[in-house]
Amino acid sequence: MHTCNAPRLDARLAAAFAYVRPGHVAADIGCDHGKLSAALAGSGRCPLVLACDLRPGPLEKARVTCAPCGDKVQCRLGSGLEVLAPGEADDIIIAGMGAETIIEILEAAPWVFDARYNLVLVPATKHSVLRRWLARRGFALAGETLCQAAGRWYAVMNARYTGTCREPDGLECLCGLTNGQPGCEDYYAQQNAKLKKYRLGLPAGQEAEAVDVLIKQMEELSCR
Repeated sequence: MHTCNAPRLDARLAAAFAYVRPGHVAADIGCDHGKLSAALAGSGRCPLVLACDLRPGPLEKARVTCAPCGDKVQCRLGSGLEVLAPGEADDIIIAGMGAETIIEILEAAPWVFDARYNLVLVPATKHSVLRRWLARRGFALAGETLCQAAGRWYAVMNARYTGTCREPDGLECLCGLTNGQPGCEDYYAQQNAKLKKYRLGLPAGQEAEAVDVLIKQMEELSCR
């Protein structure tokens, strides 16, 4: 049942939308223009969306975007998950920022290390860094969608806490669950280019040798 007109989403936000569980309260951290928040509330997917941003300007835009949804969207100004009380939202979307910032936000809120929470993460940079952190800190990827928006590749990640911490290998960090998805060869080529740039700064030794092996593996994947 629609509650208001839902805005059109790009491929990145549409993928994030799809990972939010119907019927759950969602928090859109770094909501920016508020399109995803409005879509979640306006489509009836979520009974309540907490649209949150650190900056007053973007949050004001979100208020305008979400105004037709009435009290189904609450706008909150603040940093990361500090604007939420534990358990206030079960589905948490963090998009529009780099992997390291996403990690900082999650580390600052220990209560998210709980299986009840459904995390939808959209890193703008350093996808491999976020995948490694998730595995090391006891999260598992329940799904991942590769997509392009504004000429850039995004990996939209759906993570759940399991409590099982492990060390992922390099190939898993670079590729995640994207193997076989449309455009994955181009994505792997891009990831490999970044890996080669990183390799240039390494002195001779075991790490450099391990990176060389990983580069070959990535080249094989991007050529399939």
